[in-house]
Amino acid sequence: MGYLPEPDGRAGEDRDEPEEIVVKALQCFNEKHIYSSCEESYRLTESGQLHVPPEYTDEYCNGPCLQETHLVLNCVDNILTHFIFYNHATIKNVKDTIKVGCSYGPHRGDFNVAEHFEGYESSSYKLSYPIILFVLPSLVLVFSLLF
Repeated sequence: MGYLPEPDGRAGEDRDEPEEIVVKALQCFNEKHIYSSCEESYRLTESGQLHVPPEYTDEYCNGPCLQETHLVLNCVDNILTHFIFYNHATIKNVKDTIKVGCSYGPHRGDFNVAEHFEGYESSSYKLSYPIILFVLPSLVLVFSLLF
């Protein structure tokens, strides 16, 4: 048996078809040895959702659910590095949402993954657009003065 690098740079005994890789990644959500202590209603879903009510934040962030959620994310990431959830979130989006939800800032207890990364994307666009409008005329002015 050969030891061939996978397309994503990882090594493996044999190559799986893309459909098989996705199925393996999705199995991480149902592995009994990963999710053993976290109540099912608070688990990360294949759709990229975390249904953690604000009143459960302390228990989630300081208990097995947080650890088991990270195990699931690592399991998925080890199988398929560019995994996209059904809600179009990435593994990084979910990890960032968990970090914010467990932080002691103003968004503590907010585990809405879709809202978190959509808000991040739209706010970065809103921030970059005025910068472009300010920088472009300034550059034109500088070049006209130099030449």
